[in-house]
Amino acid sequence: MKRLTFAFAAATAVFVAWAGAPQAQGPSAAGDKVRITGWALSMSTVAPGANQTIRITIDRWSTAAQRDRLIQVFLDKKQDGLLRALEDEPELGRFNFPGYQGPDPNKTMSLGTDIRYAMNHPAEEGGRRIVIITPRVIGFRESVNRPRTIDYPFTLFEMRFDRNGKGEGRMAVATQILFDKKKQAIELENYSSEPVRLQNLQLEVIK
Repeated sequence: MKRLTFAFAAATAVFVAWAGAPQAQGPSAAGDKVRITGWALSMSTVAPGANQTIRITIDRWSTAAQRDRLIQVFLDKKQDGLLRALEDEPELGRFNFPGYQGPDPNKTMSLGTDIRYAMNHPAEEGGRRIVIITPRVIGFRESVNRPRTIDYPFTLFEMRFDRNGKGEGRMAVATQILFDKKKQAIELENYSSEPVRLQNLQLEVIK
């Protein structure tokens, strides 16, 4: 396990860095629906099946009020409170790995995972940055045996796209969100050696 690199943590340190950040407007308006496809490349053994095509569908976006509420929940109740609050948020979309073939045909990674928080930020030259955070799916065996991974309950995405919808990003499959009292800062700790790389991403606006 290691702390995520500063660049990825700064881009996805959900609750401080995003506070006050505007939603994208114009061609990448916050109200649009999008479909993202691409390739997920894992250099770690922690995310089996992640060397696959990935598909992300976002039907609607989190609001500033939802973001502010989640910030406050985290500051008041830390990671456990945030996890419960996210589980109560409405489903905004789903992501999955369409070609994933694991030992369990019912494994949720192949069928799809709910997205509970998604923000859409403007980027340079008409592009956009999309940040997603959602509770990680924990299977029956993991919930019973309670290995160390149980302490890493979130999945996070950070993706950047140009004005033509081409992009790349990172996906942290199993992550802790921590508050360092000495530094007075939020830090992310990834269970795997590094995030999954998202390459050759293509964003399509769904009419």
